[in-house]
Amino acid sequence: MKKTLLVLVCITFTVLGMAQTKSDPKKDSTKTTTKKEIVKPAPKKAVVKPVVIAEPKKDWTKVDLSKRPADHFMMQYGYDGWTNRPDSVHTAGFSRHFNFYFMLDKPIKGNPKFSLAFGAGLGSSNIFFSGTRIDIKSIGNTLPFTKADSSDHFHKLKITTIYLQAPVEFRYFSNPENPDKSWKAAVGMKLGTLINAYTKGKDYQNKNGASYYGPSYIQKEYDNKFFNTTSVDFTLRFGYGIVSLDGGFAATPVLKTGAGPAMNKFSIGLTISGL
Repeated sequence: MKKTLLVLVCITFTVLGMAQTKSDPKKDSTKTTTKKEIVKPAPKKAVVKPVVIAEPKKDWTKVDLSKRPADHFMMQYGYDGWTNRPDSVHTAGFSRHFNFYFMLDKPIKGNPKFSLAFGAGLGSSNIFFSGTRIDIKSIGNTLPFTKADSSDHFHKLKITTIYLQAPVEFRYFSNPENPDKSWKAAVGMKLGTLINAYTKGKDYQNKNGASYYGPSYIQKEYDNKFFNTTSVDFTLRFGYGIVSLDGGFAATPVLKTGAGPAMNKFSIGLTISGL
């Protein structure tokens, strides 16, 4: 009996010792539980796209052009010069042009911002000289230009050429319904035929500068034989309302071939025009 009791006591202590050596998983410090944080992405903001309302295409066939004149006058005034002038051709002062035309304007169907204009009128050019003798009545084949210190001459002299011209322009208007409040531009050309050429001299002097007849003496001489009878000018205009800047260049020389230096006229000035 005692032996049996002793055996039971030993078994009991053995079981208790084994239970103490087992670690409680809840108290085991060597083991850590890591919780993974799930980061949810921020919600995307809705992108609001602007609504673009397309401007309706303008129906140019319904544009009212009743206030736009079909015909008008065009006047031009400004500076003239000659290219490739030799030393013997000494210009001075404000050489100038004055042109006057009657024009017809035809809007282009489908888009009256563009139009074609044509007309007729007179274009004059006045080139001024100082201390130079120009003998427009010379019997030679070349128009003579002589310096003042070697012969009698006029103190002031100008050459005037007058052409009957037919201008043609291709035009643009930013506001075709009201051209008086519109930006405008035009490119074109002028075809002309010579109708008159003359020199006008004032105060005839000798080579030393002494006056023969006084400072009020004026003489005009007419002759077309040295001047090109046909002119072709290329033109450009840009402006606002009735006023625009204009420029031009003559493709044909001032004088006939062999009649003098090959000089071409150029110009820049102002245009007053209803269109």
